[in-house]
Amino acid sequence: MMRKILLWALAIAGLAATLLFALRAPIAMRIYGAGAERAMAGSALDDLPDGLHVAFCGTGSPMPDPHRSGPCTAVIVGTGKAARIHIVDSGDGAARMLQRMRLPPGRISMVLLTHFHSDHIDGLGALAMQRWVGSAATRPMLLVGPTGVEQIAAGFNAAYRQDATYRTVHHGSAVAPPAGGGIAARAFAVPAGSAVLYDSDGLKITAIRVDHGPVEPAVGYRFDYKGRSVVISGDTKRSASLHAAAQGADLLVHEALQPRLTRVLGAAATRTGQPNLAKILTDIENYHSTPEEVADLAAEAGVKAVALTHIVPPLRLRALQGPFLGDARQRFDGPLDIMADGDLISLSAEGGSTDRNLLEGW
Repeated sequence: MMRKILLWALAIAGLAATLLFALRAPIAMRIYGAGAERAMAGSALDDLPDGLHVAFCGTGSPMPDPHRSGPCTAVIVGTGKAARIHIVDSGDGAARMLQRMRLPPGRISMVLLTHFHSDHIDGLGALAMQRWVGSAATRPMLLVGPTGVEQIAAGFNAAYRQDATYRTVHHGSAVAPPAGGGIAARAFAVPAGSAVLYDSDGLKITAIRVDHGPVEPAVGYRFDYKGRSVVISGDTKRSASLHAAAQGADLLVHEALQPRLTRVLGAAATRTGQPNLAKILTDIENYHSTPEEVADLAAEAGVKAVALTHIVPPLRLRALQGPFLGDARQRFDGPLDIMADGDLISLSAEGGSTDRNLLEGW
């Protein structure tokens, strides 16, 4: 009897499996349709309280990392339909990551550059294109940066000029208005310490000189809104001006490089006959900051929390996070975390903070 029951059960299971296999295409299309509607229905901005929100749209570096886009940090100010997105740097994959996070490029108010290293600018073309056609923008994307940013904008405009023409011809001027394509640059002189660039509608943006020599100019930024504050370092070694500007900040977003790990890569490059790569891995130590140095700065400046980004080298194993941080968490008694693409830290105007990952469930 039990044998017959088992045989029937196996037959039914086999039939069910056969039916599922036969219907896999229509089932997949139904799931795809439901997912598409969910993705198109709204943006992550709709769920945010009033405040400052920091979204990590790229936490990587020039080193190849399948899990991290190029440098990109989105600072969101306000809430709901009134929320404004400010992008700091736009590395490779930034535009795609913003869309995966349901942060519409069409809502970008401005892009601010910290410096002109290729990994911080090579996503600008895609970002400007997505902003333009995603919102039928009638003005070019505003690109703010130190003197020299005009050349960056001109180069991307030249490279994308033919493509922009095709978009308007194909989709029509209602979707791709000719006046809205491309990038408009606004340059500022790098201050000796720090200087306010923007102060309106409750938001203040301050540019901060940092030390990324021989790269010059190089800056970081501080955002202040309704009593909350975020400082973004850009690429820099220990910097007195950044230390001063970070005083009392709610959140310090800082780049980090761990020499004990990059030296392993450098030694491997030497052993495998790649002296140029070994030289580069040695050179990069002197214009970046270690996690321990960031922790010291945060403790001295009275920062409340630290978010590490621009992670060098890539951490292919989760267990490498400990060696990467070293004793940084012992040097700073507030939250100190290695950020991942998709992470969001919200600083509510009413006080308190929350963090989550916008890619979860999508």
